[in-house]
Amino acid sequence: MAPSSRSVPLGNDRDDDEVAGRDLIYVTHGGAGRVLTLGRLQHMGWRLHRAPDARATLRILQRNPERAFAALIDLREGFCAQDLAAFGAALSQSNVGWVAGVETRQLEDEPVRRLIRDYCYDYVTMPCPESVLDTVIGHAHGMARLACKGGETVSDGDVDGIIGDSPAIRMLARTLRKAAMTDAPVFIAGETGTGKELAATAVHRQSRRSAYPFVAINCGAIPHNLVQSELFGYERGAFTGAQARKLGRIEMANGGTLFLDEIGDLPLESQASLLRFLQQGSIERLGGHDQIKIDVRIISATHHDLEAAVAGGRFRADLYHRLCVLRLQQPPLRERGSDIDKLAEYALRRYSQEGQRTLKGFAPCARHALHTHPWPGNVRELINRVRQAVVMAEGRLITAADLNIDSTSSRPPPTLEEVRDAATRGAIERALHRNRGRLIDTARELGVSRVTLYRLIGRHGLRGSEADEPTSVGAA
Repeated sequence: MAPSSRSVPLGNDRDDDEVAGRDLIYVTHGGAGRVLTLGRLQHMGWRLHRAPDARATLRILQRNPERAFAALIDLREGFCAQDLAAFGAALSQSNVGWVAGVETRQLEDEPVRRLIRDYCYDYVTMPCPESVLDTVIGHAHGMARLACKGGETVSDGDVDGIIGDSPAIRMLARTLRKAAMTDAPVFIAGETGTGKELAATAVHRQSRRSAYPFVAINCGAIPHNLVQSELFGYERGAFTGAQARKLGRIEMANGGTLFLDEIGDLPLESQASLLRFLQQGSIERLGGHDQIKIDVRIISATHHDLEAAVAGGRFRADLYHRLCVLRLQQPPLRERGSDIDKLAEYALRRYSQEGQRTLKGFAPCARHALHTHPWPGNVRELINRVRQAVVMAEGRLITAADLNIDSTSSRPPPTLEEVRDAATRGAIERALHRNRGRLIDTARELGVSRVTLYRLIGRHGLRGSEADEPTSVGAA
């Protein structure tokens, strides 16, 4: 009897909706061949479906467009090039992450290689332990969840426009909400490209001033001789070429929020004028004599170290203390963990129409590169690299080469042993410093014997004042 094309959970007669877990589609040609025994995966939380052909697979995916799936396609038997071509529509669905199961020899077959390269998140050589299979399809399922329209998709967080839910972003979101409840000046510190203007906009939108203007000015992009007129405006005839009155940015933001980006580049003369406005709450246009009352909230930002600039005399200390009432710290991208994936997915969706082909996502080498690249340009650099990759990619998955990142030179994440060794070395170094190199006192503080401490000092290349006295160790 021909196998049914209806997808049913393996080893379970209940309806799909009654079974809890992550969804896995197991695709075998005609439902025959060397079928895997996947019962153990059910105990790992997988809800299993069997599909004998492309049509049945597509039916499962289209029947549940808002549900994320992992799909294991067993290529070991029965699939010819024509069969694989029939899977085109199913392979292109956005709510599924594909994994191919192959024999080693099949990796030499061009149709198989093309299918894996263009459509699959990963592949496994059969047979393989189900614990390994659980890990691989779990990753594929996670990628499908990011792309799934109705699933747990890329989150904009609790603050509008800010993507991510890492601990650093959650803390930033909490601080932003608190800052939005007041009118106190806010100072945003962070590296270039971390999204300081986005944070300033979020504060404004959540504040009571949201119905009034948000005016931004980049202090580092304006010639020094024009900063005064840009900030405070001018009257007609104030200088040669002043043919009409012009409102300054401060006056344009009246009732709302003024965002002073790169405040560290503001010339000293303009710093004095800005301080006077903050103290008096009024401005005087260039060439004018009237004091104009202004009600505006100031948010400033810079990638410079303002404390160092104050110490070096490049920034006024009194202005710094006026601006930095509430301080927010924008975390660099390299410290945001899984947010990197979410931002990359966001950029891919945003610019996907600029490419010549439909892209499925990121290849494993690209994922590795995303997490090992230092990102000196932070979020701005990541978005630009993904946008470039959308145009340059030749396959269905974006690779590290498409991102123009050399994945081979990227340092892999540290192993558990390396992390443990670094922590041990650091603890010993600090204890030796506190105890001025005395091994007896250091060992007592660390809760180890003197012999153990001496061995660890030798292993990690450290020195204590008694470290070169083996006789004293032997006496311990």
